[in-house]
Amino acid sequence: MNTVRDQLPLPEDLRVFLTVIRKQSFAGAADELGLSPAYVSKRIQVLEGVLQTRLLHRTTRRIALTDDGERTQRWAVRILGDLDDLFDELSQARLTPRGQLHISSSFGFGRNHVAPAISALAERYPELEIRLEVFDRVVDIVAEGFDLEIRVGDDLPGQHISKRLVTNRRVLCASADYLARRGTPTSLEDLQQHDCLVLKERNNAFGVWQLARNGKAQSVRVSGPLSSNNGEIVLQWALNDRGILLRSMWDVKPLLEQGKLVQVLPDYSESANVWAVYPTRLSSSAKLRVCVEFLAEHFRQLSL
Repeated sequence: MNTVRDQLPLPEDLRVFLTVIRKQSFAGAADELGLSPAYVSKRIQVLEGVLQTRLLHRTTRRIALTDDGERTQRWAVRILGDLDDLFDELSQARLTPRGQLHISSSFGFGRNHVAPAISALAERYPELEIRLEVFDRVVDIVAEGFDLEIRVGDDLPGQHISKRLVTNRRVLCASADYLARRGTPTSLEDLQQHDCLVLKERNNAFGVWQLARNGKAQSVRVSGPLSSNNGEIVLQWALNDRGILLRSMWDVKPLLEQGKLVQVLPDYSESANVWAVYPTRLSSSAKLRVCVEFLAEHFRQLSL
């Protein structure tokens, strides 16, 4: 029947033991290790006690290994070598990105912006195995097994680490035909007289837009006949002349430049920065670190 020992040899005691053998003296080993000869002798005694055997024959002239000492020497070399290999492998793993990476993001931003970035990341680091999942709901990244979430908006979870990848804002816009038919708002209060395309996204308050001008925030309650939990649907309604929407500049900038949408109340906007959210520090994972750094650089190049 196998039994579990109460104690196992300490790697440091094995190292002291091998040094004593190599230097053929306790004093020489102590000098090399920066320890006292008495402490070196004590560590050998502890090692012999743990192994329950005598390892060395001590005389006034020399130190010789017992039979068990020779066996222990072979194992000590092997054990310490394996430990060194372990640390080398872990150190290399922190430097070289490889393995699985599980990423989540919101549906629209994930599909339109994160997915192309992940494709470029995979090309640069072919040893990564990346899985991207998109949701229009709050994600518990730890409970659901994600390494990283790419999140739009500044409502960040306090229990995780967050790094801003790029600044972003949401702006008010509508089609020129809608504004010609219903008029152009000149104040936030005017929005209450318009058909606003309301998006219920994640845990944001439904029908409340948080807008700021010159650093001063103001809430406005809006409503309209059309609402959805999907941002791309709401954007399509705006293009179909159905009302005013609040949408990320990432999504509407090309449409504004093409004249398909017109910005409304341009002095107002809502902060909607792009963040990387993760449960562990970047220094502990090469794959996570290079992913976050790559995404930050990728989005900076596309910065609005």
